[in-house]
Amino acid sequence: MTQETSLSGYDLEALGGQLRDASAAFTAWYPGEAGSRQPVHTVYGGAQLFRAETAARLGQLALAAFREYAPGPADLAAATGIADDALAARVHARVAAKLEREAVEDFRIDFEDGYGVRPDDEEDAQAVAVAGELARGMKEGSLPPFIGIRVKPVNEELRPRATRTLDLVITTLVREAEGALPESFVVTLPKITMAGHVEYFAAALALLEERLGLAHGALRFEIMVETPQSIIDTSGTSPLLRFIEAGRGRITAAHFGTYDYTALLGITASQQRMQHPACDFAKHVMQVSLSGTGVWISDGSTTVLPVPPHRAAKGGSLTKQQQAENRAVVHGAWRLHYEDVLHSLRGGFYQGWDLHPAQIVTRYAALYTFFLTGVEAAGGRLRNFLDKAAQATLVGDVFDDAATGQGLLNFFLRGINSGALTEEEVMELSGVTLDELSGRSFTRILAGRRGSAGEAVDGTVATSA
Repeated sequence: MTQETSLSGYDLEALGGQLRDASAAFTAWYPGEAGSRQPVHTVYGGAQLFRAETAARLGQLALAAFREYAPGPADLAAATGIADDALAARVHARVAAKLEREAVEDFRIDFEDGYGVRPDDEEDAQAVAVAGELARGMKEGSLPPFIGIRVKPVNEELRPRATRTLDLVITTLVREAEGALPESFVVTLPKITMAGHVEYFAAALALLEERLGLAHGALRFEIMVETPQSIIDTSGTSPLLRFIEAGRGRITAAHFGTYDYTALLGITASQQRMQHPACDFAKHVMQVSLSGTGVWISDGSTTVLPVPPHRAAKGGSLTKQQQAENRAVVHGAWRLHYEDVLHSLRGGFYQGWDLHPAQIVTRYAALYTFFLTGVEAAGGRLRNFLDKAAQATLVGDVFDDAATGQGLLNFFLRGINSGALTEEEVMELSGVTLDELSGRSFTRILAGRRGSAGEAVDGTVATSA
């Protein structure tokens, strides 16, 4: 019996067309995560100090600090507060392996706060020298996986200087590297207060590409969110999506600037810290504004540095008391940094800034603690969820739904990305295959498994017939 309806096929097509247009516009704004590797940190240093082997040297210093102040799992546990001996041993082993293999993932050559205001001739020469070192690093293979420069702000006072430095570095680099750029090269734009700053910078990069014969989109940049006006503007709304639009597809990431932001709010120096409620508010706005856009978000830095107060004179040695004081100072700074990084991770920020090579130790210690804690339970939840083919499941006292399934998958993908987990471990714990992991989509995994199950059922029926 034919059921009578009120809406005709024409009606449905007309309505559907409107929705398709709206859906296309939505997808353009929110394409989702690109699936490419995001660095777990950005280490930065003044441009005047940069050499092609700087990242490797910082890695050596990080490893030396690790061996001196955390030679065993118990030492790392004492410094960070890891209470479980077995967990401390696993974290210690993986930190050691990571420091030996690839300590620095991302480095930013700084012409801003880490460089200061210098005579124009000096900054010109430094920009050319930096480009030469980048070209040498490309040739020798000594650069980290991600690298870039940070220029000065493009406000009225500093815009000519920032643009000239950008031009000198890029032009010299392209010439010396025979038209190439380092892989994952990016420029950081600080202290943005309005979309006009972003629009100007995107236009400058496009013009440089044109003049240097680079492919369109070769020059990418990241914005720093470190002013109150970049959180709430004169319209009373967040301007971050307008910043992304003004970037014309060139913006890769948004980095939070803890100390500029809190200072501009009038928060005194003694209260400026990563875990201040004002910072959490700003970072929540960043997450809500940029979620689904494909733009990475990064937290800021911990400014209490693990620098020992005593250094032995040449040919001399430290007393036991001095050694104990050094250990106490380094461990105290490590504990703060470790807790700051854990706070960021718990809040959904998987990247942050490190200011000192010894902080790299606790960057990875916090990352690996975060991902290794409860990984077996997470693997069981994901395995059970997939086995049930997206039907709601209850594992212990934790109830899962489809969004949680993607969240669990993201947990493992981030764990692999950080080096905390191996693909083999994830496959064993969760039952997800390598091909399924590479797709990065819980929905696709379910669709694939349902299709396989359907094919198996059809085959069985055919055989029985």
